Amino acid sequence: MNFEFSEDQIFLKNQANKLLFDQGGASVCRHVTESGASFDRSLWDTIVKMGWTGAAIPERYGGHGLGHLELCVIAEELGRIIAPTPFASTVYLAAEALMLAGSEAQKEAHLPRIASGEAIGTLAVFERAGRLAPNALECSFADGRISGSKLPVPDGDVADIAIVVAKDGGGDGIVLALVDLTGPGVSRSRIESFDGSRSQASITFEEAPAEILAEAGDGWAALHRLFERAAVMVAFEQLGGAEQCLETAKAYALERHAFGRPIGSYQALKHKMADMYTKNVLARSNAYYGAWALSTDVPELPLAAAAARISAIQAYKFAAEESLHIHGGMGFTWEVDCHLYARRAKHLALVLGSEGYWKQRLVAALERQAA
Repeated sequence: MNFEFSEDQIFLKNQANKLLFDQGGASVCRHVTESGASFDRSLWDTIVKMGWTGAAIPERYGGHGLGHLELCVIAEELGRIIAPTPFASTVYLAAEALMLAGSEAQKEAHLPRIASGEAIGTLAVFERAGRLAPNALECSFADGRISGSKLPVPDGDVADIAIVVAKDGGGDGIVLALVDLTGPGVSRSRIESFDGSRSQASITFEEAPAEILAEAGDGWAALHRLFERAAVMVAFEQLGGAEQCLETAKAYALERHAFGRPIGSYQALKHKMADMYTKNVLARSNAYYGAWALSTDVPELPLAAAAARISAIQAYKFAAEESLHIHGGMGFTWEVDCHLYARRAKHLALVLGSEGYWKQRLVAALERQAA
């Protein structure tokens, strides 16, 4: 079984890398963090112009129909520069939810707008309690209306549409409801977060018009399927960030001298970078397994997604922390980019549920496989 990407996919990855670093690399993230903007409009316009927002969307809905493997290689390069854009919430979550569970009419109405960059999307799951469980939700849907609050919602302050996870007012389950955030009954405000380059919002719905994603069926099962698909793409974004942390740490260790020799020649720092490399390789192996499972839609996807998610969380957090340590006193200053990667690593570790949540998912998948 060959898990390597094709020549065309590697070409896409290299071109994305060149384009994003030509746009400024991590300096774009720094600018957004310091300016307080929700995202970088220039970089977002470039991403839209390149057609990346429609990479996995079928051509009949205005996309390019390339597939999820192409989306994964793009995600890795976006993670490498810690891109401050609503790409993840729009493409991994909103578009993926519509493709997974939307009716034909819902797909025709919204997927072309996402592919063209006309609409920004998001997924509103969590509430103040923070627990991801049906009985923990207070937001409810009934008679075509939705009421309640969601916090935090990624890119909720700039999104045009949202897929909202809510209690079914007519039953005991949950539903995935499509809401126009620019319509009546919606109020929202940006909230402060640890990663200032990825905006978060609090959204309150007061009898806001909404429609259920027609093909969702069991809303809880549909949300699990959506999380599994998104987890693979986020894992690639985390992998890109972890790889960049290692490359930056290596470059600094070869450049910085102490006692007449590069600090990278000291055994303690060699061991740190070797450990970073080992965790990154493990994360890449699991991410490739997840990409294969996602692109072929095989039964192993729950297991592959959980493994990719856990190893990517661990690799990115470790790489960001060790890169900061290798940079020494400089690493703790605002002027060096280490803190930007550390912030993003912590943000991505929670965006689809914590590491503990995914370990539970991994154990459940292994038990099903054993049975």
